[in-house]
Amino acid sequence: MKHYIIACITLMMFGLQAKEAKKNDLHLIHDKGAQTVSLYRKGNDTPLIVQNAKKDFRPYIHPIVGPDGKGELTQYSPRHHKHQTGVYWAFTGVNGRDYFHHPEGSYWKKKSMEIINGQGAEVKWKTVYHLLAKNGGPVMEETQTWSVLDTGKEFVMDLEWSGKAVVDLSVQKKPYGGLFLRMAYERGAKAEARNTKGQKNSETEGMRAPWVNVGMKIPGRDNWGNITVFDHPDNPEYPNFWRVDRQFGFGPASARGAGWSLKQGESRTYKHRLVVYTGQFNKELIDQTWAEWAGKVLNPKN
Repeated sequence: MKHYIIACITLMMFGLQAKEAKKNDLHLIHDKGAQTVSLYRKGNDTPLIVQNAKKDFRPYIHPIVGPDGKGELTQYSPRHHKHQTGVYWAFTGVNGRDYFHHPEGSYWKKKSMEIINGQGAEVKWKTVYHLLAKNGGPVMEETQTWSVLDTGKEFVMDLEWSGKAVVDLSVQKKPYGGLFLRMAYERGAKAEARNTKGQKNSETEGMRAPWVNVGMKIPGRDNWGNITVFDHPDNPEYPNFWRVDRQFGFGPASARGAGWSLKQGESRTYKHRLVVYTGQFNKELIDQTWAEWAGKVLNPKN
């Protein structure tokens, strides 16, 4: 009964958030020259979220600006991790190829980018890429479908990632790889990682958890920026292990426990949610959003 009441309250709160979102109509602009899809609020000419999808470079999202329009929460190619590009998906070993550390065109080839729903309280787009073998032929076709809901106080970003084997392939066991997020961290900046179990910072590295939140002081803001990443209960190996590096780059690592394989023509799908907000770490917001998205009350022992 307690769980039922919590779920009802959560859905009611998200209903109110959805009504609030209608006041913040979004629209997407596809710039074919820049090879980007950018998200704007109605009446504002500054992009808040930008999907970069170049023909010969790994797709990535950067920047993600705070929901109040202040400060870039993500970071592109910092000096401490040049290969990390905002929000992206890459594996460290697919048939012996390292796509995590190689975003360049000899590893990636764009097939398409399209806007699915370009205007409203919630918008959606899709990218399709080939992961290339050493000889230039495709190994995997990956599809990323993103949607963004603007509640007025948070961006709720949903990702469905699908990888289809063009040839027989294996994803090797590695300590990181999959969805990864690089926030705007600089040496000496105040920052903190937390997970579902209440573990913090280095304690979160290599642990299984349904979600991890990273918050830090962001240039141009007088408070912190936070991004929480969820691992969905339907995902393989849920809850997955997490990578949280020393500079607070983080993401669920689907091959950390064991490698996996696909036969030609087979596919594998993952679902993740990002909650982008500002201020202090907000566990209540995260748990409420989790209940709505995952369809059940979060068990903190997971």
